[in-house]
Amino acid sequence: MQLAQRHIIKSTEHRFAEIDELAFKSKNLYNAANYVIRQSFTYGWGYINYNEMNRLMKYHQAYKALPAKVSQQILMILDKNGKSFFEAVKAYKTDDSKFTGRPKLPKYKDKAKGRNILIYTIQAISSKQLKKGIIKLSGTEILINTKVNPDRICQVRLVPKCDSYVIEVIYDEPESTISNYILAASIDLGLNNLVALTSNQPGFIPLLINGRPLKSINQFYNKRKAHLQSQLKGSRKSSPRIQRLTRCRHQKVDNYLHHTSRLIVDYLVAKQIGTLVIGKMENRD
Repeated sequence: MQLAQRHIIKSTEHRFAEIDELAFKSKNLYNAANYVIRQSFTYGWGYINYNEMNRLMKYHQAYKALPAKVSQQILMILDKNGKSFFEAVKAYKTDDSKFTGRPKLPKYKDKAKGRNILIYTIQAISSKQLKKGIIKLSGTEILINTKVNPDRICQVRLVPKCDSYVIEVIYDEPESTISNYILAASIDLGLNNLVALTSNQPGFIPLLINGRPLKSINQFYNKRKAHLQSQLKGSRKSSPRIQRLTRCRHQKVDNYLHHTSRLIVDYLVAKQIGTLVIGKMENRD
C-alpha cells in the first residue's frame, strides 16, 4: 500500500516563494495544453490523448520551463481530466438525473491567481541527496528532510492550497502479514466516543478514543465561519480568511484521524488480529 508524509509550507516559510513559482509555471503548461485540447474538440478534430499532447508540447516554452518528467506528469493529469469528461458525458446521456447540468470540458485556471499541482517522480529526485535522508527536487533548491526509506519513495507532490502548499512524499509501505482471520475486532463509531474498539479475542481490553476534540474543532469552525460570512457583502459566500479557516480545520481533523487510525492499526497488529469490522455488519448466511 502507499502512504503519504505531509509537510505544510506556509507563506512565511522560505521555500514558499520557489514552490509558488513552480506551481505558477505548472498552471501555464496546464492552460496551454488545455487550450489545444479544447480547440481540437470544439472544431471536431477529435480528442488529443497524452502521447500526442506530449509530442506537441515538448517544444513549448511552458513545457521546457519545468523538468521534462514533471511536465509529463502535468499533461497526464490533464489527460485524466479529459477522459473523466468523456465518461461523464456518456453517463449524462444514459441518465441525466444524476447531474445538475451537462458536463463541461476541463476549465482554464485563473491567469494570475491560478496554481497547479506538481508531481516529481523518483526519476526527478536527486538520488545522491536521498541517501542522506534529504529529498531534493530536480531543477530546484527545495530540500525536504525525511525519515522514509529512500527505496520506498515513489513520488513527491506539491499541492497548492489557498494560502499554503502541502508537500506530499508518497511511499510504499509493506502490508501486514497477519494471517489469523479467526480473531476479529469491531469498531463502533460515535461522537463523544469517536471509536469503541472490541474483539472476540479472549482477554481483549476494549479501546475507547475520545471524540470530543473533533466536536470542539467543528464547533469553533462553524461559529467562526458564520461570523466571517456575516461580514461578507452581496452574494459572496467565501473569502481568503474563510478559506484559511477551512484549511486549518481540515488539517486539524486530518491530523487527529490519522493518529487515531495509526493507533488502532498498531494496537491490532500487536494483538495479532487480522480482521476489522467497522459499523454494523448484517448477518450473512
